[in-house]
Amino acid sequence: MLEKKLNGTIIVTYRCNARCSMCNRYKAPSRPEEEITLDTIRKLPKMYFTNITGGEPFIRTDLKDIVRELYKKSDRIVISTNGYFTERIVELAKEFPQIGIRISIEGLEKTNNEIRGLENGFKRGYDTLKTLKKMGLTDVGFGMTVQDRNAKDLVPLYEISDELGMEFATASLHNSFYFVESKNIIKKREIVAKNFEVLINRLLSSNSPKKWFRAYFNHGLINYIYGQKRLLPCDMSFDTFFIDPYGDVMPCNGTKDKEVMGNLNATNWDDLWNSKKAEKVRKKVRKCDRNCWMIGSVAPAMHKYIWKPAYWVLLHKIKNFLGIKYSMYENRIVCDLRDGIVSDFELDKRSTCDLNAVAKNGLSKASQEQLINKNGEDIVDADIANQMGRDYVKKL
Repeated sequence: MLEKKLNGTIIVTYRCNARCSMCNRYKAPSRPEEEITLDTIRKLPKMYFTNITGGEPFIRTDLKDIVRELYKKSDRIVISTNGYFTERIVELAKEFPQIGIRISIEGLEKTNNEIRGLENGFKRGYDTLKTLKKMGLTDVGFGMTVQDRNAKDLVPLYEISDELGMEFATASLHNSFYFVESKNIIKKREIVAKNFEVLINRLLSSNSPKKWFRAYFNHGLINYIYGQKRLLPCDMSFDTFFIDPYGDVMPCNGTKDKEVMGNLNATNWDDLWNSKKAEKVRKKVRKCDRNCWMIGSVAPAMHKYIWKPAYWVLLHKIKNFLGIKYSMYENRIVCDLRDGIVSDFELDKRSTCDLNAVAKNGLSKASQEQLINKNGEDIVDADIANQMGRDYVKKL
């Protein structure tokens, strides 16, 4: 009997050196002493795919050791990073040329640097990607969180990635404890959707089946920013899991508050995964109404319910062959907004944005206490300066 493999995301740290406008995680870092250890990593189950993320994962000086352990358990690993620590990324890629690297770039140079709060962030990330490509890595590319401020850069950034033969991953604004944010919202829905429409048609016109299915994912992002139900069921906590820097296993990173299935530091995987506490969280997942559309939950669903995206792809490839382009108005809700049947105010209420909420941060008590007399930015700056020498200067 074949052993069932899961889809896992390992949040190795909450420390981050970026200052992203849509994510406040940099204000709420974890303490290095508390972060997930190799002993806990070794307890993880077999995985067919593993995403390593943060915070900024390359702040961990032992990331190479973590990857080495995870490759004993996972068929494929992709690291999400801001690309700032070029030397560390290159060194890791030399040992693991099969690794996947996704560098978050939020648009062309000016837009990216404004959103991510890193001077020269675009150049560092872009140069890192080109270096990895020259080294022969094939699983490298951009990751972009599309919003009002950068929607106009969506297609131009895709064209850059396409010209370089790189991957291009998209997302949109979400609110959760993970992002330490509750106020993210897209206001210019029609403008953002129009840019997605152009991208979707570019993807459908390609010769890559992988890009055709990415077109479906982006179609789902239009659906999401209009506050609609997910196009596919969410099976987080059933086939997929997240684990945070403290060893807490969670269904995902999209919940308002941190939902914990168990702590892997204190037990073994089988006992945790099959516990009553885990079952209680699964019941919550089945009733979740947040309708997130992030790749961490959508990619496994696309594989599990393949007939749904496959039918959409087949239909739109036939249309494409006949010269009929994809239109965002295929989504009934887009027509309803245009025709005044529904208002932006009503759609705002369907989103997870809550202007009156205080965002939770999911920190441990000890990590929270370090913020009493210092802010998270200063803590992380001092940490990185200690690692890299006092010539390190944070550029905002």
